[in-house]
Amino acid sequence: MQTFRVAAIPGDGIGQEVIPAGIEVLEAVARRDGAFQLRFDAFDWGSDHYKRHGVMMPADGLSRIREHDAILFGAVGAPDVPDDVTLWGLRLAICQSFDQYANVRPTRVLPGIVSPLRGVNGGELDWVIVRENSEGEYSGQGGRTHRGLASEVATEVSVFTRTGVERIMRFAFKLARSRPRKRLTVVTKSNAQRHGMVLWDEIAAEVAGEFPDVACDKMLVDAMTVRMTLQPQSLDTIVATNLHADILSDLAAALAGSIGIAPTSNLNPERNFPSMFEPIHGSAYDIAGKGIANPVATFWTASLMLGHLGQHAAAARLMRAVERVTRDASLHTPDLGGRATTRMVTDAVIGAIDGENE
Repeated sequence: MQTFRVAAIPGDGIGQEVIPAGIEVLEAVARRDGAFQLRFDAFDWGSDHYKRHGVMMPADGLSRIREHDAILFGAVGAPDVPDDVTLWGLRLAICQSFDQYANVRPTRVLPGIVSPLRGVNGGELDWVIVRENSEGEYSGQGGRTHRGLASEVATEVSVFTRTGVERIMRFAFKLARSRPRKRLTVVTKSNAQRHGMVLWDEIAAEVAGEFPDVACDKMLVDAMTVRMTLQPQSLDTIVATNLHADILSDLAAALAGSIGIAPTSNLNPERNFPSMFEPIHGSAYDIAGKGIANPVATFWTASLMLGHLGQHAAAARLMRAVERVTRDASLHTPDLGGRATTRMVTDAVIGAIDGENE
């Protein structure tokens, strides 16, 4: 029997609630499948670790998870720790060090969940957003000088490299080709950002020539928000920069019913390093500890992880169980307008996995 090692990093806030729920569900689907098993190694890195030790993870943290098959990550962010410390000290430290350059965020309206968009009942909104995850606006380049003076200066430099843009474009076109509609929308802001974003556009056009079977169009990022809201059925696969896709994917989650259902894969497609899988909802300290966090995003994320590990039947089984549960409004958590708890949803999904007929 094949065994996969998974590094589990709950992190902060509701990450400490939904990641244990995700582990329970993953163990249930592995038992039900019977062809593989999962071994979880837990790491208590995050804001609490920072308060104790002054760092979000230990100096040898990356080497301790380097040989795992995948990483299941919760969230970072705490009210009493600066956001740049939490993000750069853990999540981005992993993403950039492990060259997880393709951030993939599928979005669709799950059964039983109501989109805030009028007339959208399911199939009209079925997207995958591909986010460049290694450079761009989050490259970490820049600095501050003359602190505290009237002349204080801060720079935040966006970096776009031909290598980085080519590989994310090629990844996005291949993904679009694999989907039934074979359609890709390239998001840009080259009218105002005339260097990096013009390079982005030029490389997108070059790579498009390798994929004549994929229909490709281009949208300015501000116009894209309008199109997502008013013409969701016109979109399928979307590729955008680090910042643009970060923002657009949160909008996409809201349009699909709740950010509490949205998953993410941080992929190193060449598999030179482990890939990381996380819900996109963040630490949500306003509801942390109340037992009402929606675990669906983590379960969907877990399904993506299983697919990445080659366990496609188990991944599909898990998503069928999730969709069976979301159909039942009595199992909707408060973010979906219901009163269900994390425990109730977790138990229901496990029950759906165990009770499914072959």
